Amino acid sequence: MNFSTFVRKLSHPRVRRRLKIGLSVWAAAITLSLIFKLAYDIGYFKAKSLIDEKNAAVPFTRPVLTMELAQRIVTGALKEDAGNPKTIVSQIINNDQKVSTIIIENNNLKKIGWIIDLRLFFTGDLFNDNGYNLTEALEQQYNIRGVNR
Repeated sequence: MNFSTFVRKLSHPRVRRRLKIGLSVWAAAITLSLIFKLAYDIGYFKAKSLIDEKNAAVPFTRPVLTMELAQRIVTGALKEDAGNPKTIVSQIINNDQKVSTIIIENNNLKKIGWIIDLRLFFTGDLFNDNGYNLTEALEQQYNIRGVNR
């Protein structure tokens, strides 16, 4: 089929109308997808900039474990009265953000306590990755008599 035959078939009114309809549908679909893509990108970048702005507004400070905060964590964990706690935090040994070591006192009995991520408190034995008992080592270092030892 040569070019003149092809042009003659395309010039037929029925074929021309079908081509116009087909090309119009394609153009509308492409335009609609571009509008959706543009709206998505604008919303995404606006949301991202709001998140970055919110993060920039928050000052970057490292939370510090104070005696008052440690007492509040211990009192909350042991479900004691906050106004008159039975267990008192007497010393903060290691003020680390992930694992803080404290000495607590209850009825003149001192124990080593651990506060994890400034919210979780426990008084059990803590072992490091080599298997050494850190609680026992700190009790010996600070002359604290461990219970059941």
